[in-house]
Amino acid sequence: MLTGINLLNYLDRYVVSAIVPDLQGALRLTDTELGGLMSAFMLVYMITAPAFGSWGDRGSRTRPIALGVFVWSLATALSGLAQSYAQLLAGRALVGIGEAAYVAIAPALLADCFASAGRGRVYAVLNMAIPVGAALGYIVGGLVSAHWGWRAAFFVAGVPGMLLSAAVLWLPDPPRGAADGPGHQPLPAAAAASPLAIYLGLVRRWPYVVVVLGYAAYTFGLGGLAFWMPTFLERVRHVPPAAATTGFGAIVLVTGFAGTFAGGWLGDHLLRFSRQAYLWLSGVLTLLAVPCALLALLAPTPAIYYPGIVAAQLLLFMSTGPINAAIVNIAGPLERASAIALSMFAIHLLGDVPSPALIGRVSHLSSLGEATLIVPIAFAAAGMIWLAAARVNERAARPAAV
Repeated sequence: MLTGINLLNYLDRYVVSAIVPDLQGALRLTDTELGGLMSAFMLVYMITAPAFGSWGDRGSRTRPIALGVFVWSLATALSGLAQSYAQLLAGRALVGIGEAAYVAIAPALLADCFASAGRGRVYAVLNMAIPVGAALGYIVGGLVSAHWGWRAAFFVAGVPGMLLSAAVLWLPDPPRGAADGPGHQPLPAAAAASPLAIYLGLVRRWPYVVVVLGYAAYTFGLGGLAFWMPTFLERVRHVPPAAATTGFGAIVLVTGFAGTFAGGWLGDHLLRFSRQAYLWLSGVLTLLAVPCALLALLAPTPAIYYPGIVAAQLLLFMSTGPINAAIVNIAGPLERASAIALSMFAIHLLGDVPSPALIGRVSHLSSLGEATLIVPIAFAAAGMIWLAAARVNERAARPAAV
């Protein structure tokens, strides 16, 4: 259920990208106004996530998830009725509120349904919906808009979520820590702590902060690559525009599906050998993606740069399940939604919000080919941060010598 909703989450998020030409013509929007639609969504999404994280740690989790799914789906459907840019902007901002509720709380709910040793696969399945949903956003939005207009694309994207939101209320909401076992008990002060105290406690916790910083560097590189790669193929490698967009979209779909599943399974398997397996695996995979990304960005021939893109994307998506499981396992059962919400805020604020603009600025000053080389630098930083965190955490867990 939650994976299906996550698929709709990303379908709703990216349906706008598929209907940009129709929106621009119908509402006479500038490129700046069109870009503002994603900015408004992301800003509201980041700001409201911590509030929903606190809600998810202190009360029912199914009710705020159901409310969030209904709100974002209703906002998407209402966007199809917009008669002006202001109305469309308000609709996209409201989508950010609804999606923040779901994304902050759903992983915390799942943590109490599955034991820690299997969470890599759990979050792999949940996050598999990201590339698939994003690809469906382009496909559904494009096809529906071509046949019935851009307003119908919003209706088709929004209505299924409104129906699914009611079904969420019947999902189980197990006690916090129910799947953790006797070795992972709730923090004694968590139930009485204020939301601010919980967030301050997370910020002061070194293992959590370092993992999130690595995740921010990873998101910086991945967000910049996702935004600029089709344009890079068109402008630098002279690939026709349609082929650049559809080709890269197909690569993301296939590597996202396969890589996410493979990484989740491998992370859980490696837990037999190290409690820090999720961090070790994510660090190694992300560093292995660096030379592949360099091949993708520097090689002049399709026979080299396309395999480079495929290999880099596959390795990067393999970290999705393990690193989310690592964040959840660091946090206590009564603070997990807050931990996820704070990580969401940080990785977007430091990651995929500034990276497309920064790459664009460097491209303006030099060239897009040189600007995109920021991406493998970010991946190298993420991999090294995660490996350092795994090493320090593993040493800290060893019993002191007698």
